[in-house]
Amino acid sequence: MAKKTTTKNKAPKTQAKKRTTGQKILRFFWLLFLWFNIISFSVVLLFKFVPVPFTPLMGIRALEHNAAGKDMMCSHDWVPIDEISLNLQKAVIASEDGRFLEHWGFDFEAMQKAFKNNQKGKRLKGGSTISQQTAKNVFLWQGRSYLRKGLEAYYTVLIELIWGKKRIMEVYLNSIEMGDGIYGAEAAAKYWFRKDAATLTRYEAAGIAAILPNPRRFKASNSSSYINRRKAKISKEIGFVKLEY
Repeated sequence: MAKKTTTKNKAPKTQAKKRTTGQKILRFFWLLFLWFNIISFSVVLLFKFVPVPFTPLMGIRALEHNAAGKDMMCSHDWVPIDEISLNLQKAVIASEDGRFLEHWGFDFEAMQKAFKNNQKGKRLKGGSTISQQTAKNVFLWQGRSYLRKGLEAYYTVLIELIWGKKRIMEVYLNSIEMGDGIYGAEAAAKYWFRKDAATLTRYEAAGIAAILPNPRRFKASNSSSYINRRKAKISKEIGFVKLEY
């Protein structure tokens, strides 16, 4: 009796193609880019509804205080924008970003003007908008590198799209440095004028806005003649700011 011969059909082994070094590098950067976008978008979306508890600058300043042998001071009291005087909201627009309610995060005219004046060696305020300053203060470190400026532009676009002007102003006025270890309108109002941010007068609001270029050097109350001149100018300009978010 003839034996039945059976042949085992072996399935061809599929060998995974080995990635080259270049492909591995590209994959790594693609995943890095993907996760960065997911995380950054999620954080920006979260801060649309949740108060910003802490910023990188607060940490940096605390470390600087510690290194100088000072107390690690960080006064920061978050309040809703409805509890911040309209005078202060208008004052920072008048002093920092006159076209805040018109642009989409970038004031190219101001940038061009600042660039030309820098070329001439003049010391005028830069072209950064309130939106750009908010993006930098909340999400990034201080510095002038191309990487930081690129990330600042990225976050500026995100907060303009997701937050809107009123929320940007709210975060800005609650996070910006307004004195040595003083952050936000409420802490600044109490420190400089012994009152709540909601009750700041036009001249007091102008005083806080006047020191923003260098809040650790200048004083909002008992100010120098230079700051007093800035106060008077900003106080007048407040009357021309139309605030419609």
